Amino acid sequence: MIVRENSGVTPAGQATRPPRAFWEKPTEEVARALLGCRLVRRLPGLPARTVVIVETEAYLGITDRAAHTWNGRRTPRVEPMWGPPGHAYVYRVYGVHDCLNVVTGAEGLPQAVLLRAAVPVEWWKGRDVSRHDLLSASGPGRLCRTLSVGREMSGIPLRGPGLDLLLPLAGGPRGVLSGPRVGVDYAGEAAAWPLRFAVADCPAVTRRSRLRSVP
Repeated sequence: MIVRENSGVTPAGQATRPPRAFWEKPTEEVARALLGCRLVRRLPGLPARTVVIVETEAYLGITDRAAHTWNGRRTPRVEPMWGPPGHAYVYRVYGVHDCLNVVTGAEGLPQAVLLRAAVPVEWWKGRDVSRHDLLSASGPGRLCRTLSVGREMSGIPLRGPGLDLLLPLAGGPRGVLSGPRVGVDYAGEAAAWPLRFAVADCPAVTRRSRLRSVP
């Protein structure tokens, strides 16, 4: 069951963006808090497109074998993870799919949250959408493709104008699932850490079989 959002602006008409303190919380807390948040993509000459985040994964940096910065790894590709929180980290897998992450925690502690899936804001508000549109951002590669997000955006702040992340004014989802992350079997005991979070009863959530309800 989902809490539907309202107009997405404050009474003063200003977008509700997370403060820096939001991003500096423990990464697993941020991963859960991002459920229900909105991503707004603006491209020149096109109407803005808004989706609602419904699935995330937390990556805990130096101590997490599944993280790109495990054991202090620092390369040009992962440099955004070492920077300020609230910025994008975008990487490519299999030479095809781009994946959008948000840097979290204190600057210099390279952690991030992967945005795994989102739904059109219209569906979140209870309107009918086609199945094609509902699943268009189901999975990290589809999410980036739907929003035209690429590696050239790695390192930008998620505060507009091209890509904006907004808080859910009506709170987050009522039902939340959690379980192991996807595709990290190589990470030893870290592969079993329950650092994937998802909105319950949402068709766009991927690989649901290993997810369980959490308080």
